Amino acid sequence: MNEENTDGINGCSKVRTGTQNEAALLALMEKTGYNMVQENGQRKFGGPPPGWEGPPPPRGCEVFVGKIPRDMYEDELVPVFERAGKIYEFRLMMEFSGENRGYAFVMYTTKEEAQLAIRILNNYEIRPGKFIGVCVSLDNCRLFIGAIPKEKKKEEILDEMKKVTEGVVDVIVYPSATDKTKNRGFAFVEYESHRAAAMARRKLIPGTFQLWGHTIQVDWADPEKEVDEETMQRVKVLYVRNLMISTTEETIKAEFNKFKPGTVERVKKLRDYAFVHFFNREDAVAAMSVMNGKFIDGASIEVTLAKPVNKENTWRQHLNGQISPSSENLIVFANKEESHPKTLGKLPTLSARLNGQHSPSPPEVERYTYPFYPGTKLTPISMYSLKSSHFNSAVMHLDYYCNKNNWAPPEYYLYSTTSQDGKVLLVYKIVIPAIANGSQSYFMPDKLCTTLEDAKELAAHFTLLHLESEKSL
Repeated sequence: MNEENTDGINGCSKVRTGTQNEAALLALMEKTGYNMVQENGQRKFGGPPPGWEGPPPPRGCEVFVGKIPRDMYEDELVPVFERAGKIYEFRLMMEFSGENRGYAFVMYTTKEEAQLAIRILNNYEIRPGKFIGVCVSLDNCRLFIGAIPKEKKKEEILDEMKKVTEGVVDVIVYPSATDKTKNRGFAFVEYESHRAAAMARRKLIPGTFQLWGHTIQVDWADPEKEVDEETMQRVKVLYVRNLMISTTEETIKAEFNKFKPGTVERVKKLRDYAFVHFFNREDAVAAMSVMNGKFIDGASIEVTLAKPVNKENTWRQHLNGQISPSSENLIVFANKEESHPKTLGKLPTLSARLNGQHSPSPPEVERYTYPFYPGTKLTPISMYSLKSSHFNSAVMHLDYYCNKNNWAPPEYYLYSTTSQDGKVLLVYKIVIPAIANGSQSYFMPDKLCTTLEDAKELAAHFTLLHLESEKSL
């Protein structure tokens, strides 16, 4: 065993008996033939394994492991994860004290092995009463850059990011929903590797970095959702982006039916994007190649296959992430008929779950579903024509509040940190563009949440509370 390996395993001797700990890890290395080194707050076992030739495994072969007992190490963990397949590399995050940080990354040699690990080891009882969590790990190479001047073009943003960071591959910029000559005030920057993206984030994250005289916001972008090829081969729905707000579902359906009449089943439009459902996959694929880049009502549209939601697995995100406003998930609706109104019950209020954070919004009401009988007359309306009592969500209340004041919609920026027990904690910062230059440039609550929905609701509650208090002064 070389000196580097000895240094790598000594980090745990402060927690377990030094001799016992070192002996256990040495025995694991001798049995498997893997090397072990510790660097930059993590201990790497393998990477590559003995006898490995060629490049590392592709994306999708790594899993994230959370809720690991702090006094558990590779000699106990590796045998458990070897049950799913051959380990290419095991990275255990380490504290300076010698304890682990409660989480690790395990890279397998194939995607199938990684998926098997998730199936058999997620919620596995690793010790009596101690259950680990296992989910897919995504090697994120994309950063979210916010607070970009809206008049800047893609080429200008790309040139600027190449000047200030290294390894930039591309910049993704979306036009404003209301003015296609401007961007939306943010961009996604794609880097050649996760390391290049991480180095760029480290350089830009302090909050003092400026582009064109503006202090920018920087965070990890939401990694693109991986969907297996077999599932994508069955998709017959197109995702259409960059539509005009005024473009109707009827117009979209007519345009997509032009290349082959009668192929479109239905269209669902949401703000400036839409889902176009086809009767047959072959027609959907053909329409995608024909319609991508075409103009509808003066806007050049982008058309891709929609990515289905995985209904079996709860979305888990361990990376520091920014939820992309360009999410391409299909919206799944339940369609169970009921012969009479069914109460959904009174949901627990967010304020009750978050230790007394109160909202100025009206009291919560009972929510029901009613049967939708054939022939029922429906009238198109705008959500802004409703009363505030029709909204149950603080996020919707805030959008409604801004619209009633003739303000632009609120802008949400997501931030994260890690708790002492390894949990990802989330908080949103909200910017109201119409008042951003006033007494308060943004609103951010003083509490962190474990779920994205709670974080967004809490931020909206907090913002409404302050807006109402300022209004009453």
